[in-house]
Amino acid sequence: MADVFRPGHADATYQTKYGIRDVRGGGRSSARETVARVIAGALAKQLLGPEVTVRAAVERAAGISASDPTTWDWSLREQSGVGCPDLVASAAIEEEVARRRGEGDSAGGVVYLEVLGVPAGWGEPVFDKLHAVLGHALLSINAVKGVEFGDGFAGADLRGSQHNDAPDADGVVRQNREGGITGGISNGRPITARIAFKPVSSIALSQNALNAEGEVKNLSISGRHDALVVPRALPIVEAMAALTLADAMLAQRIQSHQL
Repeated sequence: MADVFRPGHADATYQTKYGIRDVRGGGRSSARETVARVIAGALAKQLLGPEVTVRAAVERAAGISASDPTTWDWSLREQSGVGCPDLVASAAIEEEVARRRGEGDSAGGVVYLEVLGVPAGWGEPVFDKLHAVLGHALLSINAVKGVEFGDGFAGADLRGSQHNDAPDADGVVRQNREGGITGGISNGRPITARIAFKPVSSIALSQNALNAEGEVKNLSISGRHDALVVPRALPIVEAMAALTLADAMLAQRIQSHQL
């Protein structure tokens, strides 16, 4: 691997930008660097206090989708081998991932993030919109290729009359298509997001790869590589969300002269 650029990895881009790369394990592009984020995220959760709950689970992996997150019993997440509260979907995901691993291939997936207890008023209206800074943090996680809030891309197919989180006759807002953020500012409802992780790039299947001279070489990667990293990403997702929200909380306290 020292002589070729692994497909799907940051080898070529790091080499182009810095003129050097760490062939021993990916260097800064390795998810090992996120251990510091998880530690900091644990402290951020304490700062947010017990009123705010930050939790993440696997909603889809290896092409298999779980049930609607609004129906989940989150306590079942710990019983799942892949961090999915829908145990039926969890078993199917594990089976499919095992099959792909046996074929020398890998899988990707989607993490569902939910934050409860954030009051209305956190975030900024323009460049530092709450979903913008959350997206910035979540997209910084290794292998993340997409983030959506609330209904996200699915909301683009709806009518305004369907998408608007309007109150019912009792004055209660029962849907949350905005994902808890309106105009870049938290609206008091749960913050929801989905984070897409690409399939693991290190696979045992033979692939074409380029070397520094531009020659095509054959590459097969061996070693202890996960076929699915999404379950391992759950504490990282929670940590980045907690860090971002703790910053937003402190900023709001300063603006409202509560510090």
